[in-house]
Formats: sequence, C-alpha cells, structure tokens
Amino acid sequence: MKTDINGLENFIETQKVWDIVHRNAHADSARVCDILAKAEEAKGLTLDETACLLQVDDPELNEKIFETAAKVKQAIYGNRVVLFAPLYITNECSNRCAYCGFKDTNTDLVRRTLSPEEIRQEVSILEGIGHKRLLLVYGEHPKFGADWIAETVKTVYETVTEKSGEIRRVNINCAPLDVEGFRTLHDVGIGTYQCFQETYHPQTYTKLHPRGHKKHFLWRLHAMHRAMEAGIDDVGMGTLLGLYDYRFDTIALLTHAQELEKRFGVGPHTLSFPRLEPALNSDIAFNPPYPISDSQFKRLVAVLRLAVPFTGLILSTRENEEMRRQLLDVGVSQLSAGSRTYPGAYSDPNFDRPEVQQFCVGDNRSLDEVIQEIVGHGYVPSWCTACYREGRTGEEFMKLAKNGFIQKFCSPNALLTFSEYLQDYASEKTCVAGHAFIQKEIGKGSDANRKLLVERLTRIEQGERDLYL
Repeated sequence: MKTDINGLENFIETQKVWDIVHRNAHADSARVCDILAKAEEAKGLTLDETACLLQVDDPELNEKIFETAAKVKQAIYGNRVVLFAPLYITNECSNRCAYCGFKDTNTDLVRRTLSPEEIRQEVSILEGIGHKRLLLVYGEHPKFGADWIAETVKTVYETVTEKSGEIRRVNINCAPLDVEGFRTLHDVGIGTYQCFQETYHPQTYTKLHPRGHKKHFLWRLHAMHRAMEAGIDDVGMGTLLGLYDYRFDTIALLTHAQELEKRFGVGPHTLSFPRLEPALNSDIAFNPPYPISDSQFKRLVAVLRLAVPFTGLILSTRENEEMRRQLLDVGVSQLSAGSRTYPGAYSDPNFDRPEVQQFCVGDNRSLDEVIQEIVGHGYVPSWCTACYREGRTGEEFMKLAKNGFIQKFCSPNALLTFSEYLQDYASEKTCVAGHAFIQKEIGKGSDANRKLLVERLTRIEQGERDLYL
C-alpha cells in the first residue's frame, strides 16, 4: 500500500477494485441464483458476489434481486423506517469541489452562517413539525473548528419548546477533523459522524477537488479511523454517484467498510448513496460524467442491502417521490423528510431558491405528507433514539441486531414514537390513518412485548413522552 507524507495508507487499491469488477461481469444465471440463495440467509456477501449482482442486466434476474432484498429487509428491519431532517448550519466553504454549489468560487451563492439564536429558531420550527432526529451540515472553512461545531450541537440539544419537546439525536456531517477534534464532538454527545469520500478513484478525486483541505484524499479516507479512535463508534459513509463509475465506487465503499471492521471490530452504522443533482454554477452537477440510471440505482440499493444486511441505508430528498417509494421496498431504512438544503431554510417561506441551495431537492413534500404515504404503504415511521441513550451503539448494536433485536425492540419503539407524533403534530388525515395503523400493528410480536407496548401507548395518550421498551 502507498503512503503519503503523513504515513497514511491508501487501503483502496484501484487495480484490485477494478479486477473484482471485471472478473464478475457477465455471470450466468446459475451463479446469480446461488448468490441470491446465500443472500437470503442475511449473512452478507463477499466483494466478488456483490460485484456480480451489481452487473446483472437480465430483467428477470433483477426482479429476483429486488425480491430477495425485500425479504432480507423485512426479516431484519420489519416495516420500520427512521425519519430525520438535515439542518444546514453554514454554507461558508474554502473548498473548490467542482460539483457543489458551496464551492469557494461560487460568488453568486448567498453565504450565511447561523448565529446561536438563528439555530434555536430553526430547531424550534423543526421540533414544531415533529422532528426528533437532525443531521447538522457544515461547509468547511478554517474559521470553524471543532469547538465551534460542538457549541452548535449544544445549542441544538438545549433548544426545548414547551409543546414540542426536544431534539433527541444530533448527527453530524462536517469536514474530517483530527482525533482531538472528534473527541470534542464525542464529548458533547453527537450521534453518528457522517462523511462521504465522494469518489474512491484517486485521479478523479484529485481532478474534482483542486483546492481547499478537501483535496487531500488520504486525510479524508482516514476520517473514520480518527473518529472511531476518538470514541465515536457510529459512523456513516457514502459516495456521490455520478462522479465516477458506480461499480468501482460501490466496491471501494464496501472495501472501506471491511477495513473499519477489521481495525475496530465494527463497520459503518450507515451507508449513503446520493446521486449528483443540479447545483448553482456547476456544469458537472448538471451533466454528471458517469450518470447512473434509475434501474441501475435501484439495483445498487438492493445489492447493498444484501451485501451488508444489518447496515442502515439512508436515502435523501435528492430523489423524487416515486424513486423513494421503490427504494424503501428494496433496502432503504432511513429517509430524510421535509428537507431544505441551506442555512436558515426552515424559517424561509420561499425555500425553493437555487441561489442559496447546495443542490436541488427532488421531493419537496412536508414531513406530514411523507408520513401519510409511508403509512399508506405499510411502513411505521420511527424517531426512536433509545439505543443511543442506552449505549447500544457500534459493535454492541450490531451484535444485538444480528440476534433479532431490531424486530423485538426497535419496531415497538417505532410505534411509540409514531404515537407521540399523532398526538402532538399530525394533521387530521394522518391521525385517522395512523391510529388505525397502530391498532393493526399492536397484534404483532410476543405477548409480553404486546402488553408492555399497550401500557406505554396508554401512557403516551395520557400525556407522557419519550417512552420506550
């Protein structure tokens, strides 16, 4: 492995990744069916098996991939889906990412960094519509370090409204820090640290990131190592699809996950796979050099569910309503809802403004509208944060998940948080559908769990909040 001047190794070997992709192209149906039979056991796939399924172009075999992914997802996650919203804290940035509206050369972008009072205002609005889990998003600028980021996290946690309560889980998407910086974030109680490599192809990465600290490929590649060394055991990784060949980046992403598991005993808590969307003054964003079709994208998500069955798969509002609906069925376990992509957006009545957004949003529905749809399709919306506050994270969470913990506890807890939403925030239409849905779901699970669930649902109806099994 090659190292840089700081001694950082590039454990993603380009030729090895391409070798895996190429030797698994054009597999016959018998091999594909054998891999799918193994995948149904929910024990994961090798890189070669994953590369094989990624390149299936037979429509009937693709349907088998989707069916198998749906079975595995149902077996592990049931019909629960976690909801969250991004909150942009600053769009000031010193990087020059060719595809991003926040790049330093974009003089048409309106720059803004939220003050503590503005953060409280945004959080109060998000709490007022029912959100309990936020992803804080930051541009990268030398004047914003770990201490400042930590203060913004504390501001979010401290913002409590009389009716709506508080944010219970703050995840972070910020530039890579050193170990001490990550320890500072860990000490203020962040949840998942999220950072995308964008593309794992070094030459493409260098071309797309010509200026700013982000240009250092290996510093970013080792971000999760430093975060986990600092005690952050839930990390979220991803690639930005459209920058390079999705087959390469997917296998490289899973190689990265394996590296973390080998080093720390646990891989990423979540994976993300956003597709490149139009952004202000970015030709690449409007014309992706490696576009990925809807059918390829759907297959990729299904294959990820089979490859890493217990890892959360996150889908953002870059995608439209129909695509989000389809991907829930084949693997996605977390959805953003009611998202806006610039600082101060939730206070802005005219939020669909290209001169301030990081990228264009494909699904502009409100949180309540998204909930109506997912309930109509048989899914339980969840804002549960019990595991994080009970210390069931990282390796401990993965052990529990593999023993059926998600179905036994997370699904009932999802119903409890959904009941809170119906009591405090939902529209009349959502209330009617939601209460009927909960009554139908109560019958599932063990007798002991059902008794506890009914008891806690009654307490929520009587005014108690934040209850879980």
